[in-house]
Amino acid sequence: MKPTKNQLFKRQITLQEIGEAGQQKLQDASVLVVGCGGLGSPIAVYLAASGIGKIHLIDFDTVAVSNLHRQVFYTLEDIDKPKVEVLTTFIKKRAPFTDVYFTNKAITKQNVFDFIENVDIVVDGTDSLPTKYLLNDACVIANKPMVYGSLYKFDGYIATFNVLQKDGSYSANLRDAFPKIATDIPNCEEAGTLNAIVGMIATQQVNEVLKLITGTGMLLTNQILIYNSLQNTQLKIKLKAIFLKEKITKIFKAQTYMDVACMVQNLDFQISAAKLKEKMEDANLEIIAVLNNLRLPFNVQQTIPIEDFDADKIIIDKSKTYIMVCQKGLNSYKATVKLKNKYPDLEVFSLTGGISNYK
Repeated sequence: MKPTKNQLFKRQITLQEIGEAGQQKLQDASVLVVGCGGLGSPIAVYLAASGIGKIHLIDFDTVAVSNLHRQVFYTLEDIDKPKVEVLTTFIKKRAPFTDVYFTNKAITKQNVFDFIENVDIVVDGTDSLPTKYLLNDACVIANKPMVYGSLYKFDGYIATFNVLQKDGSYSANLRDAFPKIATDIPNCEEAGTLNAIVGMIATQQVNEVLKLITGTGMLLTNQILIYNSLQNTQLKIKLKAIFLKEKITKIFKAQTYMDVACMVQNLDFQISAAKLKEKMEDANLEIIAVLNNLRLPFNVQQTIPIEDFDADKIIIDKSKTYIMVCQKGLNSYKATVKLKNKYPDLEVFSLTGGISNYK
């Protein structure tokens, strides 16, 4: 039996600051959640459970076993299934007043405005710096607010960017905090993370969305909150809106926002798990792991973390075949491209799908 809204959201409507009027605002709102991993999946579920009327999920990835320790709305049975499909099915079973739909592909410079055009709020649930800047810049150009979340080891970052102010101006955005896309910051695959901080930052982002829609409380505008889960400390850094729409429009035209995780990989640069198994006894095979602490079903000759991977410093034997490996085949592909650019004739391949795909 389908419950009524008053039954389902009773505890929320009871709050004076929300009430039936606030609940209706949530019902009327539409939110785009980009990324359905550690941040995006709980964000989507909590927003739906809060009564958001329309939620659009975007993610190109499938569920991997290494996701499960922090992406708790997926199960062992979901491995290799598209995240957006699994998450949409879960939400539909428990949020009868939410229309949820999904796009199973990467968000890019070419399609970003199509996705953000008809939503009220954009939520960044990605672990890709180029994609975070793409969303930020597009939101500034399109006058959309963006709720930002990011993780690095035990630190979490939260802010609400580009909110229309009473004077008609817009609040600070991501480039006011970090003007350029950093190229040396590892993602959670490379740096690692605990599941607790992931959940905490996700629910903080949900909190910002609910406040923004209902007009209650104080938003994290013109500031960024940094929380450290080891020390239980938090820091707020004040921001000033300097990167305005005109400046960001020029940046947008010049930037590619390319992320290796979202790139279509050259099949000529890849080797399947089956083909690698056939080559394992080859004396001229050299396997390089580009991620520390990677549990491998075979021996490797070298371990070079992707952040330290410099094609100019690697001693190459052109009589050998080189295989780059990582967890999911993303950083290994990045390393393969670097070696191919330096040594076009070198036999070097990335293990397709990484160790997660090596049965």
